[in-house]
Amino acid sequence: MIQIDLITGFLGAGKTTFLRKYVKYYTDQGLRVGILENDFGAVNVDMLLLQDLRSENCEIEMVIGGDRDCHYRRLKTKLISMSMTGYDRIIMEPSGIFDMDEFYDVLREEPLERWYDIGNIIAVMDAKMSQHLSKAGEYVMASQLANAGAIIFSKMDLASGEDVKRSYEFLDKVTEEYNTRKNLRDLVIAKNMDDYDKEDFANISQAGYQLSNYVKKVLLAEKAYMTVYLLNHGLSREDIESKVAGLFDHESFGEIYRIKGFYGNDDEGWYQLNATRDEIDVAPIKVGQEVIIIIGNDLDEDKIKAYMERSL
Repeated sequence: MIQIDLITGFLGAGKTTFLRKYVKYYTDQGLRVGILENDFGAVNVDMLLLQDLRSENCEIEMVIGGDRDCHYRRLKTKLISMSMTGYDRIIMEPSGIFDMDEFYDVLREEPLERWYDIGNIIAVMDAKMSQHLSKAGEYVMASQLANAGAIIFSKMDLASGEDVKRSYEFLDKVTEEYNTRKNLRDLVIAKNMDDYDKEDFANISQAGYQLSNYVKKVLLAEKAYMTVYLLNHGLSREDIESKVAGLFDHESFGEIYRIKGFYGNDDEGWYQLNATRDEIDVAPIKVGQEVIIIIGNDLDEDKIKAYMERSL
């Protein structure tokens, strides 16, 4: 049977950064790995960030778009096709607002339950966890943590001692409210990802997962966790960098959790944008496309687009 791992975590937690290192751990051993990028949005930016991982031992697949029922069917179909391609391990990175039940449900269905074993569920948690999450956001993140066999504290180089203390306190709250079988503090790796060694990855590769009993809270309103897309936006670097912080500062746009995407062109070079309320990161990248994605709760799409496009 094929081992399938889930790398989960809330929006902007650093899942893709961890995934790159985790995949390399397996491919360095000569294992054939399939990466499955699984997103509800119409555009999967993270897949572009992983293109350099493609090799004889690593391929990247994608499931995007559609309503939840359609997305579920696409995910099942993709997993059926991936089971026939000779992967030793499949590593799935879903959206930061992924419903954990979908992962368990689809793998219990025929014929997938005969072909796949759940290996590890790894939750990536920003050590500078935002204190501005809505109740719905807290629930999504808590449900991911409660099922994890390993918890990765990311952005440790940017976190203060007080930030880390609050993150541990959040884990205590989840341990109690979600009836986890293990104390979540015991599952944490709290050091800079760049300092991980083979022993760390060997431990993570044996982390497993846990099933927790909790009441599923239906807290998502119709406009909860929307995505606003600016495709072929034509915005300059100066426009984007000057306006991103303003999106987080004005409540009239809605509750924005993450902004990601690319800008630039083939002649001048491409830049990757990854922004949360706490951090705005811009870095050069070899390949990109003109797309900016704003993710959040109860977003006012018209106001956001008018604000971003005002200078055009």
